[in-house]
Amino acid sequence: MAFSVGLTGGIGSGKTTVANMFAAHGAAIIDTDQIAHELTMPAGFAMPAIARQFGTEFIAADGALDRARMRARVFGDPAEKKRLEAILHPLIKSECERAAQHARGPYLMFVVPLLVESGNWKERVSRILVVDCPEPLQVQRVMARSGLDEVQVRAIMAAQATRAQRLAAADDILSNAGDATALAPQIDRLHALYCSLAQAGA
Repeated sequence: MAFSVGLTGGIGSGKTTVANMFAAHGAAIIDTDQIAHELTMPAGFAMPAIARQFGTEFIAADGALDRARMRARVFGDPAEKKRLEAILHPLIKSECERAAQHARGPYLMFVVPLLVESGNWKERVSRILVVDCPEPLQVQRVMARSGLDEVQVRAIMAAQATRAQRLAAADDILSNAGDATALAPQIDRLHALYCSLAQAGA
């Protein structure tokens, strides 16, 4: 198996920014959120099964998933969430494997927001990198970008793994506590580490 890194972090931690910086170093980035989005676009592979399982009221006029309606359906309902995951997760896994076969770069980096929660990702990557930031900063960032209020943001955070659980699962931790200039040297160091591990066949 090629050397791979699972990049994760809580909502608002800065995963996309970090992934883009690793991509600029040449890492091959495979984003599971992006894959899930493609699967649920008009004519996406997941859409027939979603229509069968949940009904056509969850399909928007353009044929894509009605994300707001589905979010309302599965949020806080573990059984419905599992039903949706049973459709999406196998498709995401096969798309990740296909993308990995065609990827070019010194190593693979899978961006997996719910890596800690999903469990099986830990066995599928060589190392886990957690982007960490203080919880008040997470709340502030998500409110600024999404228009949600603090109660809504904290409800989303409560449905994710805790900061402590993510840190406990990490092989590497990247601090993104608000100072953008502090990110680059951390990424330089980790990139050099991952390149050397990949070359050594770790």
